[in-house]
Amino acid sequence: MAAGLGLVVLLLLVFAVNSACSTARKNSLKDYNREVVAIVDESDSQVGRGFFELLGQQDAPDDLASAISSFKESAEIQLGQAEKVDVPDDMTPAHRSLLIALELRRDGLEYIAGRIPTAVGDEGDAADEAITEIAGQMQAFLASDVLIASRVTPLVKQALDDAEVGGQEIVATRRFLPDLAFLEPATIATKFGTQLSEGGSNRNPKDPPAPGTHGHGLTSVTIGDVTLSPDAAGRVPSAGNLTVNVKFANQGQNDEFDVKVVIRINGPGEPLRVEKTVDQTSAGSPGEANIDLPKSKLTIGEALQMVVEVAKVPGEQKTDNNKQTYSLLFEK
Repeated sequence: MAAGLGLVVLLLLVFAVNSACSTARKNSLKDYNREVVAIVDESDSQVGRGFFELLGQQDAPDDLASAISSFKESAEIQLGQAEKVDVPDDMTPAHRSLLIALELRRDGLEYIAGRIPTAVGDEGDAADEAITEIAGQMQAFLASDVLIASRVTPLVKQALDDAEVGGQEIVATRRFLPDLAFLEPATIATKFGTQLSEGGSNRNPKDPPAPGTHGHGLTSVTIGDVTLSPDAAGRVPSAGNLTVNVKFANQGQNDEFDVKVVIRINGPGEPLRVEKTVDQTSAGSPGEANIDLPKSKLTIGEALQMVVEVAKVPGEQKTDNNKQTYSLLFEK
């Protein structure tokens, strides 16, 4: 009887220890899940939502970059919190993926903040490149969503199910990236209140022009030290380089891209046509193009007619000040 009673007590002790271990394991799994639910929710709702709402506000470049940097700092805090979480062995695979996802969000925000000044600047090709790079960083946000949805959530659920833990709100992302349209540079440009130049890889030249007025007007044309006038013949020394300096103004309410400046020269010889493309002009601001004339194709010592034109841009209605004709003589 004594031996039997001892066996019963031993079995009860083993059962109690196993029960306690099982309870401790379940509680640790619950605690882990609860902590990462809070971290991911904060990342989605405070950082992600706030960042994408900010993109549509069109703040000054420095203010926008500073605000995005503050979101990056918040993302770094959330990553730090995740790194300090007590991770049960069952949750190790899920946690590795969670840390990668949070790193992608932090690094993406940091990169975008650094490219904002160029993206909203007035250098056409450089702005196009920066906008395209920002759109590329949106892939990092998409990857973070995929990691959480396809790795973290199912692995956490599997660990909880294996431990027979139910009734939990399992960690899941509401999506950091709200719309796949943000993967397109044209969408990013629109959020910044601009558009890609026609040379940009994602702008469709057939897209309707932005609302508001468009267009340019000539202001002056000079060759060397000679300022041309439509009312008098210009006499231009042919020695040295012959560069036509064309000044004009963006007289509309929109930035314009890939603005062509064309020069046509007619006279006794073969007609000559040269042109230059200005990447971008800003609304209400001056523009300028320097165009070299090929001296070998010019008729020297004969009266010539030169037409200078700033080509019409999409949406431009007033074009009577885009073009001017000058009489000139290239002297030997």
